[in-house]
Amino acid sequence: MDFIVDQDFKDEDYTESKMQRVEYEDCSFTNCDFSAANLSHLRFVDCEIINSNLSSVMLGDTSFQNVSFIDCKILGVDFSVCSDFAFSVRFENCQLNHSSFEKQDLSQTLFKNSKLFDVGFFECNLSAAVFENSDLMNARFNQNNLKKADFRTAINFVIDPEDNQLKGAKFSKHSLQGLLEKYQLKIENI
Repeated sequence: MDFIVDQDFKDEDYTESKMQRVEYEDCSFTNCDFSAANLSHLRFVDCEIINSNLSSVMLGDTSFQNVSFIDCKILGVDFSVCSDFAFSVRFENCQLNHSSFEKQDLSQTLFKNSKLFDVGFFECNLSAAVFENSDLMNARFNQNNLKKADFRTAINFVIDPEDNQLKGAKFSKHSLQGLLEKYQLKIENI
């Protein structure tokens, strides 16, 4: 596989033209439109994707190794089909609505100031993940390792403690209702 190293791509429209089938290393993509593009079998290593649209991209065996997504729109994306090898991502100020992370290793992943409406986390390793100021409205957490995950500033989450491993996870007292919802308890501030 060929390499493209230390390049800055700006205002590219990958909906019209295909990306080169290479490994992108230490590259940045700013104001790019990837919506519905096929990024299968590409490798991104130590890259930043900024203020870009990745909605409905196809990611069959795509490799993300230490990739930061900043101010991106990433709607309806199936990250579960990405390559597992050294998978490492972080999201800041992103919209990830209707995306899926089934069986991904997301340990220590940062989700900062992001919207994760209707996102599916199924059998993921989210140990020590941080959901800083993120909105998890209708996100589904099923059979995950959430040990030491940080939900202290997250909002609108519902997590079943009997279906997920939560040892050492961090929550604020104001968000405890998200852990107790299945019991239909009325929690009141007195």
